[in-house]
Amino acid sequence: MASAIELIVSAYIQVGDRAALVGLLDHRKRIAKDLRSRTGFDFRVPLDAVENEIGVIEAGVATFDNSPS
Repeated sequence: MASAIELIVSAYIQVGDRAALVGLLDHRKRIAKDLRSRTGFDFRVPLDAVENEIGVIEAGVATFDNSPS
């Protein structure tokens, strides 16, 4: 079963909305940066989830970068 982020990325690819994917990627990167800067709690689990989502989104953006114009 596909994750929610995989379904979202797939939908953006189908409609050809690279800008939305880049915005989503930027947002996830800000979340990861915020989680890395926090102290007092172990944020590895949510950070791992966000980093996994970043990988999925980057792969989606790469489909636009690798497609013929």
